[in-house]
This record gives sequence, C-alpha cells and structure tokens, in this order.
Amino acid sequence: MPRVPAANPSAANRAQLFSQLAAMERAGLPLLQALATVQLPAALAPAMAHWRRQLEQGRELACAGQLCGLLSPLDASLIRAAQASGCLATLLQRLAQGYGHQAQQRAALKSRLMMPLAVLLLALFIQPLPALVGGQLTPAGYLWHCLQPLFALALIYGVGRWLWRRNERAAEGQGALLGTLLARLPLLGDFYLRSNLRDFFATLGLLLEAGLPMLDALPRACATLRSRPLRAQLESLAPRIQAGQSLAQALAPLHFPGKAVVQGLIGSGEASGSLPASLQRYAGGETERLDSLREQLALWLPRLFYAAVLLWMAQGILGSGAFSPPALP
Repeated sequence: MPRVPAANPSAANRAQLFSQLAAMERAGLPLLQALATVQLPAALAPAMAHWRRQLEQGRELACAGQLCGLLSPLDASLIRAAQASGCLATLLQRLAQGYGHQAQQRAALKSRLMMPLAVLLLALFIQPLPALVGGQLTPAGYLWHCLQPLFALALIYGVGRWLWRRNERAAEGQGALLGTLLARLPLLGDFYLRSNLRDFFATLGLLLEAGLPMLDALPRACATLRSRPLRAQLESLAPRIQAGQSLAQALAPLHFPGKAVVQGLIGSGEASGSLPASLQRYAGGETERLDSLREQLALWLPRLFYAAVLLWMAQGILGSGAFSPPALP
C-alpha cells in the first residue's frame, strides 16, 4: 500500500474534526461510520481515508489518527485516556472548544498584524530610494537591499514554525531539547509549563471521575506531558502515593508554576471526597488564564511589531543625514 503523507490540519480543521466526532460519539455511531461521515477540507481526505483503513486493520483510534497526522501526540494521549475512562465524547467536545478558540485567536492575530506588515513593506522599499536616486545603489542593489530583510524574516519564521510543529508532533520521549528551551523563555516558558500542567490535571480528574484507581490514572495522565523535566517530577507521585501519602502530600516536594493553588484545591477535594471535581476546577481556571494570555499576546504583539517598524524607519531617516546641516564651503 502506498505511504500516505502525514496531514497538516490547522486549529480550525481540528476543531471541525473533534466537534463532529463528539456529536457522533454522543449519538452512538460506530467509529468507522463516524469517520466516514466527517466533513473536512478536500486536502485532508487522503488522511481521513488512511485513518479509516488503519481502523479496519485493527489499529486503535488514537494510534491510527496520530499515524496519519490528524491527531497530535497530545491529542492521541488524551483520547486513549478518555477511551479507557469511558468519557470520549466529553473529551472530544473539550478538544473542539480548545482548538476553536485557538483558531479564533490566531485569525485575530493575523488580521492585526496586516497593518504593521504593510508599513514594513513600504519602509523597506522607500528607505533606500534616496541612495538609488543618488546613484549609490544600482537597481539590482536596491532590489537586494529591499528583499534581504524579508528573506531573513521569512527564514526566522519558517524555522521557528518548523521547530514548534516538530515539538508538537514528537513522539513520547523526543523533542526534549526544544521543550527545555521553551520552558526557560521569560513569558512563553510559563505558558508552556502551565499548558502541560493543565492537560495533566484535567486528564487525571477525567480518569478519576470515571472510576479508575489513582495508581492506574497517574501513568495515563503523565503520558500527556510534553515537558520532560516536568514529567520526571510528576512521575514521582506514584511511588509516594503507593507508600501511603495523599496526592496533596505527594505534591509537596515538587516545584512547578501554580503549585500552591492546585495543592490547595487537591487538599480540599481529598478532604471533601470531591477530588475529580477539584481537579477539573483547577483545569478550568488554568484554561481561562491561558486564554487570557493568548488574547493579550494577540493584542500587544502587533503593537510592539508596529512600534519596532516605526523606530527602525526613524533610525534610518535620522541616520541618512537628511536633517544634518549642510557642510560649510
């Protein structure tokens, strides 16, 4: 059978996929029938067909979806955990909402960046015009002077996007270097770690709510973690709990963002017998926090980019000597 290239669905495509699968799961449709009726862009049709063939050959849903590129490793880990707990429809709806929100925020960021990019293009072509008119630049030199920064920006953007997608698609245990670098960045590092923690505690709550024992639920929840240092810390919970500690007590020696909040919620949840609800409450609060951070980024990144373009234009004008007094004879 010819190899099917991995799909590259956008956040909006993933939102469509999970929303339709959630509705069909609630309706009780078999997986093969549900996948056959999913409506996605034509570019994803070969991957969907490959997914169905993998299921017909006996491969599990999450593994087959990951092989054809329609599921990220995180999506696949969450779906495995949800299938084991019998909460697949709930998880699929949560994924649909999360990816839908991401798609809206990315679209807003792109639209807000259009004006700064237009100003940058104008600046790149206007700034060297005096040198071209004065004969210091040939037409070819002028064109290269204009296009060189665009090539550099496109290269930086392309490499950054490739590294990010490679980290998202990396199999379990891979992609640790980029994850470590992301965790150390001033603003994105906190966002990256909190996203990992939110997925871990949300999955743990989902599994406990479905009746899985804590020691069975913890390894499945740890499988959602992309940060290797964070994963090493949280994998140490199982031996402590097996030794008789509560989850709140087992978290005490660990260090991660938001630890005090989640430890307090877990302690109160264990005392009241509502630990799964406490974990879901924490995950919901973290989702709101992360969404707010994304919105702030979408609001301020275009402004910062616009300011940087204006400063660069001002520096070029002032450095050109246009406002210098004429030399005395």
